[in-house]
Amino acid sequence: MATALEGMLTRHRAVTVAMLFALTVLAWIWLASGAGTGMAPGFRFPDPMPGAPATMHGSDNAMSGHMGASMGAMPGMAETAAPWALSRFLLTFAMWWVMMVAMMLPSAASTILLHARAGSAGAAGSRPATGSFLSGYLLVWGLFSFVATVLQMALERAGIMAGMDMVSVSRPFSAVVLLLAGLYQLSPFKETCLRHCRNPAQFLTRHYRPGRAGALRMGLLHGAYCAGCCWLLMALLFVGGVMNLVWIAFLTLVVAAEKLLPGGRWIAIAGGLACIAWGTWIVLA
Repeated sequence: MATALEGMLTRHRAVTVAMLFALTVLAWIWLASGAGTGMAPGFRFPDPMPGAPATMHGSDNAMSGHMGASMGAMPGMAETAAPWALSRFLLTFAMWWVMMVAMMLPSAASTILLHARAGSAGAAGSRPATGSFLSGYLLVWGLFSFVATVLQMALERAGIMAGMDMVSVSRPFSAVVLLLAGLYQLSPFKETCLRHCRNPAQFLTRHYRPGRAGALRMGLLHGAYCAGCCWLLMALLFVGGVMNLVWIAFLTLVVAAEKLLPGGRWIAIAGGLACIAWGTWIVLA
């Protein structure tokens, strides 16, 4: 009986690893294919100085004009001052949520796998509720994605975002976001949230609850700490391009380095100082 249970739990952990890997890879593939927008994502580091649509990359301008005429109001077009259709809102929301899956699952995988192991230790002949934990975690990022979609809609209608990469063309807006992100990286609240994210064993010991409802609650709580740690880093997507794949990958590596590498707090501080320096340069230039 014990051998059969051990075999079941071993298979469960293997399935969990495969599921996390597949979700992450599929999310990145969808982003690289344009996330359903019909547009190719950007593959470059963002310009240090935000510019007006007229001063953006020529190839982007030409393609934006052509696609705007042929496809109507698609995400990221400078011409979209009209209210968004529901289909466009839902597509943009899906893009943000899948992007959060691609960016956050790699650094959250250790906590999810540790929850599976903890659930295995307490399981009485049943599988750990890892799916419920993951669902709670992703629900938090779904809420964040909804807020980000509403904000993107408002920014595009205000003319602050434009272009194929869905990027800020406003120097004041970009400077404010960079300065806020930099200051937040140095804040005690960031440190508290990052400490929870960097210590999954401590988090599970303190907050562990059995059953599916308990796993869902833990996933929601861990997602809340994770969002509290990274929400302003995610806001930097507006500065560097919501559909700029190089910028998305770079921020993913920053998040993973903060949470997984030794000295993660110092990495966060260094990133904060870099954001402050960049924002200050935009203000003074």
